[in-house]
Parts: sequence; C-alpha cells; structure tokens
Amino acid sequence: MSWLPLSFGAPMVLWGLLALPVIWWLLRFTPPKPQTEVFPPLKILARVLKREETPQQSPWWLTLLRLLMAALIVAALAEPVFNPRERLPAEGAALALVIDNDWASAADWGQRVATAERLIADASSNDVPVIIAFTAEKPNAEIGPFDAATALDRLRAAKPRPIPTDRPAVYARVAATLESLPGATVAVLADGLAAEGDEAAFNTLLSKNAARVVWAASDRPGLIGLTGADNLVDGFELTAIRTPGDPAPAQVTAGAFDDKGRRIADATLIFSPGESTATATMAVPFELRNDFASISLDGQRQAGAVRVLDESSKRRRVGLLSQAEADQAQPLLSPLYYIRRALQPFADLAEPSSADLADAIPQLLDQKPAMIVMADVGTIPQQVRQRLVDWVDNGGTLVRFAGSRLVAAGNDDDLLPVRLRTGERSLGGALSWTTPQPVTDFPKTGPFADLAPPAEVTVSRQVLAEPTPDIVERSWATLADGTPLVTGMKKGKGTLVLFHVTPEATWSNLPISGSFVEMLRRIVQLSRNQGAAVANAEAAAASLAPYRMISADGTLVPPTPDARPLVPGAGPLPVTFENPPGLYGSDTGVVAHNLLNAESSFAPLVRPQIPVPVTTIQYAFDESHNLKGPLVAAALVLMVLDTLAVFWMGGLFSRRPRRAGTAAATTAALLIALGALVGHTDIARADDAKPGDERAIEDISKTRIGYVQTGDRSVDSISQAGLEGLTRFLIDKTALEPGAPASVDISKDQLAFYPLIYWPIDPAAPMPSQAAIARVDAYMQQGGTVLFDTRDQFATGIGAEQASPATERLRDILGNLNVPALEPVPEDHVLTKSFYILPEFPGRFAGGPLWVAASLEASNTENRPVRTGDGVSPIMITANDFAGAWAVDENGDPLLPTVPSDPMQRIYALRAGVNIMMYMLTGNYKSDQVHVPVLLERLGQ
Repeated sequence: MSWLPLSFGAPMVLWGLLALPVIWWLLRFTPPKPQTEVFPPLKILARVLKREETPQQSPWWLTLLRLLMAALIVAALAEPVFNPRERLPAEGAALALVIDNDWASAADWGQRVATAERLIADASSNDVPVIIAFTAEKPNAEIGPFDAATALDRLRAAKPRPIPTDRPAVYARVAATLESLPGATVAVLADGLAAEGDEAAFNTLLSKNAARVVWAASDRPGLIGLTGADNLVDGFELTAIRTPGDPAPAQVTAGAFDDKGRRIADATLIFSPGESTATATMAVPFELRNDFASISLDGQRQAGAVRVLDESSKRRRVGLLSQAEADQAQPLLSPLYYIRRALQPFADLAEPSSADLADAIPQLLDQKPAMIVMADVGTIPQQVRQRLVDWVDNGGTLVRFAGSRLVAAGNDDDLLPVRLRTGERSLGGALSWTTPQPVTDFPKTGPFADLAPPAEVTVSRQVLAEPTPDIVERSWATLADGTPLVTGMKKGKGTLVLFHVTPEATWSNLPISGSFVEMLRRIVQLSRNQGAAVANAEAAAASLAPYRMISADGTLVPPTPDARPLVPGAGPLPVTFENPPGLYGSDTGVVAHNLLNAESSFAPLVRPQIPVPVTTIQYAFDESHNLKGPLVAAALVLMVLDTLAVFWMGGLFSRRPRRAGTAAATTAALLIALGALVGHTDIARADDAKPGDERAIEDISKTRIGYVQTGDRSVDSISQAGLEGLTRFLIDKTALEPGAPASVDISKDQLAFYPLIYWPIDPAAPMPSQAAIARVDAYMQQGGTVLFDTRDQFATGIGAEQASPATERLRDILGNLNVPALEPVPEDHVLTKSFYILPEFPGRFAGGPLWVAASLEASNTENRPVRTGDGVSPIMITANDFAGAWAVDENGDPLLPTVPSDPMQRIYALRAGVNIMMYMLTGNYKSDQVHVPVLLERLGQ
C-alpha cells in the first residue's frame, strides 16, 4: 500500500489542466443562445416594452460548471487510483502461483483469491506466463504455464476443498515445470499450518530456478478443530484443538444437531492460556444423545470444526446369547426374558439365528455390537473364542450371568473379570444356616455409585469369586456379607462384567426389580459401538458409497462428482480428494469419515530458509479504487446539467402559469407589468397568458383553411379531403405552404384564425343557432370570408322561384346575416386573374356562377370599387361543389368524378381554388396593375 492516498496511472495527462484558463476564456465570451418567447397575437400589442438585449458573456456559474467538467475529464484520463496498492514482484521468466486450497483456507478464501488476482494482474502488466497450482486438487490437474487471462479464469473457478494439502506432490510438479523457465518468481500462498513432508517439499520447490519468492502465509488466529466426540456415561465428551503456544485464552461454543438440522444441545469449550486442547461435556439425557447427527463449532466456517456421527456414537447395539432351550415354552423362565425387557427402551437388540455357539458368536460379532450379554453360557468354542477375546480387547463390553453352565465351565481369565470358586453358594436353604442376603450400598468407584441400593432385593444363590488383592476394586455391587454381586474390569479397550446370579428370578429377585434395569442401562452407557451395522458384511467391507459430504466451509452437502466409495479398513482412514470427509453408506446405515481424529494436532507453518530474495505479503482484499469511472460519470452528469441549463436559458422549460379569469374577461386581457429582463432574454414573457394560447399560436403559425362542421360524417369527410387536395395543389403550384385544414365549430371555435372558411350547405343538418350566426357575421365584418357551397348546380338555382332544399337552407342562414348585394364574378374581377387567368369557376359541377359581393354602381364599369380599393368580398356562393372536385385520397387520387366527366374540369376547379386563396391573401393588388401607365404618366416618367 502506498503512503499516498491517490496516484495516477498516466500523470502526464494532468498537464492538460493548464488548458483550463483558455477554456475559461472561450466559454466566458461564448454566450448561450438567448431565450425566445412567442406571445398570442391578441396580447402582443398591450404594453410591450420594446427592448432587445443580447448577453455579452456566459454566466459565471455556467462557466464554472463547464470548467469543472473539463477538469474532471482531464483527471479521468490521468487514470487516478485512490488508496493505491504496492505493486507485487511478478516478473522474470514466469510467475509460479502455489496456493493452498485445503479446508484451513476456507475461512479467508476470498482474501486469498484477491491476493492471487493482484499477482496475476502484475504478471499480466509484465507480460510473463503464469503457472498456477493448487495443493488440494486432483493429482493430475493441469498447472500451466498459462497466459494471465487463462490463469485468472482458473483461479476464479477454483474453490477450497475439505481435505489436507499434498504439498510434496504438487511442489514437485511445479519444480519440474520451472526447469524450462529459469529465473521465475515463485509465490507461495500457504494456509499457515504445517504438514508432513513440508521441509522436503519446500526444498524441491525453492532450491532451483527460483529468482524471487513471494511468501504469504496466514497466522491462523482462532483456528479451532474438533478431534473427538465420544458418547460416554455422563454425556457427550467433546475434544477441540488449536495452534499450540497461543498465550490468549479462548472459548468456543459447540452445538449438536439432529438429522434435520435442528440444534438440540450446546457446550462451551474453554482454552486456557498457552493450552492447545480443550474438552467439554454435553450433559444431556442418553436418549437425547442418540439423536445427535453432527456437532459443529460456532463461528468456525471450515471442515475441521464439524464432526458427523454414525451409529457408533448413538444408540448401542446389544447382542443377546443364551444356551437355554425352553425359552418359547416358558418365557418367564427364559434367561433372556428380563434382559430383553430391561434393554429394549434404550438399546438395539440383536440375537443370532443359530443356537450353536460356534455359529451364534460370529453372527453377533458381524453386527458390530457395543455389548454382548451371555445368559448362563458355559464353555466358549475354541474356534470362535479368540475372535471374541479380540472383540473385547478392541472395545467391546461382555456381560455374563451366572448359572449352572457357567459354574460347570470353570474359570476363563480372558472372558471373566474375576476367578471363580468351584461350585455355587446357597443361602437360606433347608440345610443352610445362612439367610438370603440383601444388597448393600454400591461402591463409590463403580458405575452404580449414584444408585440407591435396592432394599427389596435379596440373593439366595450365587457364585463366589476367589479372594484376590484387587477384588474390592473389581466389585461393582456387593451383598451385606461382603461377597460380590457384580464384578467388572477393563480389558484392553473393552470391559468384562459378571453378574454372580442368574438373569431369571431363580437365584435372586434382582432381575424383576427396577434396579436391574438401571444397572444394565449404566453398563450399556459404558459400552461403545464398534461401527455401523450392515446387513451384508462382505459388501460393506468392500466399499461404502458417498452419502453426505462435509464441504470446505463446514456444511453438509450432497456427494460431489469426484467422491468415490470408501473402503473400510483397520484404524482411521485418510481423508483424500476421492474420499472427502462425510458420511458413507445409505439410508439403512452410514459410517462417519471425519477430517480430524484423536491423534490430529495443529502446528504453525515455519518459513524455510530461502537463498533468494523474499517478499512477505499479507492476505487482504484490494482496497485501491480506480477513480476513472466515477470521474467520467461525474463529468457526464455535469454535461447533462449543462445541457439542461442551456435548454432552460433558451426557454424550453419556461412555464406559463394559469391565472384566474374575471367576470369581464370576455376579450383578450392586457399584459401585466413586465419584470426585469434577464441578460439572456430577448422579450419578456406575459404573465397573464390563458389556456388556449398555445393552440392559438399553433393555429396562426401557418395559414390554414377551415371548413364548417355540418354533423354529417360523409359531408365533413368530403370537405376535409377536398381542402387537403387544394392544400397539396397550393404547395405544388405556388409559394404558399398552408397547414392542414381545420374543422371549425362556428358556435365556439375562434374564427379569426382562418382567412377563408368553406361552408357546405346540408339541408339535413340542424339550423345554426342565432349566436353561431352572429359569430359568423362578426367574422365577415372583421375581414374574413365564407365560401358557401350549396352543391346543387343541377337543381333550381339561387335566384329561381322554385329553390332546392340546400338553397332554401342557405336563404335561411343569409337572412340572419348582414349580406351585401351579390353578383356573379365579373369578367374583369380580381378573382379571374389573381393567379391563373380564369373565365369561369367550375367545381365538380360546371356552369354555375360564383357569386361575390357586388361593387357599387355595378352597371358603371368605369367606377368599380375593385379597381380603386383593396376590399375582399366577405361572402362567396357557389353551387358547383368545389370540395367534391378538390377531394383526394391518401395517394392523391380523386375521390369523386366530375360532371361531366372531363379531366380538365378538375384542373380548372383546382385553379379556381388557387385564385380564391390568392384573392383572400393578397386582396385586389392585381387590379391595380391596370393603373400603372396612368401613375407613371402622373409622376412625369
């Protein structure tokens, strides 16, 4: 890590900051586009302050914003890095990464990967190949050399394994690869724990072809593993280990879980200062301990902190053996009757299928019982005796009951806890002067010490033990006269127990007492299962399929594809890549295969003597942050803000607030007092704009022809199509580019926006209201023109005595209007020459005249107002159906035929429409051309 909090990948780019004053000068004297406001035409005349201002320079805040944006871009191009890390030595002929990915690396695997990524990144910048090897992978895994990108992919695909490291084999492969790459950098990313063969492995790896070594080894603080979980008499005893020599005390909580993952018991293990081993006991009832499926240490996310349990740690299997033949005939006299009743609640009972001891004993031993109970069994067959002795020496518990067969068999030092006297002792018989003896207090050193002596139990017959110096120590229960009732002793790892009475109520009433159940229960708790009971012993000895595996982080997972069946053997089996820790077997029975055993220990890894330069690093995440991305993002944000500011200054986001109207607001409201003009605004905005102003501005932004809505969809569609056809013709033939035709409701729409309104007369349409007709009359008086089209050329004409329905409706409408005198268009009228020279004005029909306002003294052709003024007729009337002739579809094809069918008639109709529009927009200026010679003569030219 560098001592500087900021560094730059391309510091020379920072010289670009010297250009900021030039950028400031350019921005300062480059003002933004001024704001433009458009006002409704009725308000532009009221108290407008005629003032035009142009900014001389950019606002200071906008200049500062743009300078900051330029500075951010320059800084981003310099590739700044916050909290930069120190470059690691990854140079030479190659980089050899040797990484421990065993169970001890699971807790901080992310930091190890981050450290390796930095080494690969530095190797990539130096353009050197990478050898990457993991010490807990398949023996034949490929190690390279790879390019940096491939090595990075393999690193990210790797994961910690719940197995120990195999440094000798992996280091040897890396050393063999480095023989062709002398002068390489070797990076050792170890787990911090020593393993067998480390010294030779490091000598092989580092003694040749290594020019530099990068050493990263975890000190493994707080690493704790479970080495034992034994189901003893008083509870489940746990044993945990840690790295020796740690002076700090430590404690960890262990939890016991059932097969459904529920936590059912806890215990706390405490490590004293300097101690590497701690023990604790889960003091829970024996029945609850049988539900334990696994035990794990809290806070230790690694496979060594978890132990799975099999049948050897759970409910005991007890084998029952008897030589009696009358069990079925007289069950209460059966030697095993009371034993079965006493053991069934807390033990799994197993009995042989054969009565022959030579077959029965092997059958029981194949089921790996924790305890075998022999009810009055005499001599053990020689061919199975040694196997039974070995079973006891390896941890089995043999419980024998006295009887006539045992007395006749004599002593057996290997299978009896004490030597017996010949014969048996009878108490309280007819020829005996003694009485049946009660049971006295249990010895404090025996397993029955905390039990109360059964006052109701008496013994009438027993076998006696030979007095020996250790007879007191081997006596677990005695009678009132001091003779032993139960004796026991440890033999090898197992236990021998002898009840000096029979198991049925013939020599004593002990088998029918409650104390008998408790005594057998204590002996069962002393026993230890020898393994999983499997129906087919030969198949079990061959292999056990993977059932549940312990992952590197200590969780139970399904078997991985690499797991192989476990072959049972004598002693602890090694944990390998193909046999990871977990449970092996099936639903009928499993065998626990744990990572650590009772002989396991932790030893810190000591760095060997290395003759080449060594760089020591710590596992850590890369805390450096490349600021190029954030700076570019900030510059983009400022760019967006700059764009929004320019749009705002240009008036794009200006809002016209609504103001409440007054009762007298029937005409256009006056503009209120203008505010102070801002430096970037041409004209101040009126604050009293009302709803509809935007549409009004849109309506007057282009010349548009309106048509009156009749309510008849077919008539209105022909009107719209006709005016669209005329608009297309105007655009093609003239400099005028009208907007789309507008549908006009004369009762409420503003009529002043349209220079010409086409009104098709439909006799079936409702008669307009007086208010609507008054609006049309006002429109005509203020300079607008209405073109009435009755579309009834072949019906009775307008001046005829017998008029058509359309003409009658027109007369009703005109009767409410101030209509001037009308006349057909004279030959010299401006309409005949406003654009085209036209002698007549046909539509879809031909022959009908076009009526316009008559001139004063119409009979005097020398004194016609059209020759002397610019007035435009406010009304035009035709019966030729102009819209029908102009109407076209979307492709520009005519919708209706002309009558008569003459293509030129449609052309003349369109030309008539052009002349009418030019007449409406230009007045009678064409009429003034006839006076040019007179005007020139009067001017003396």
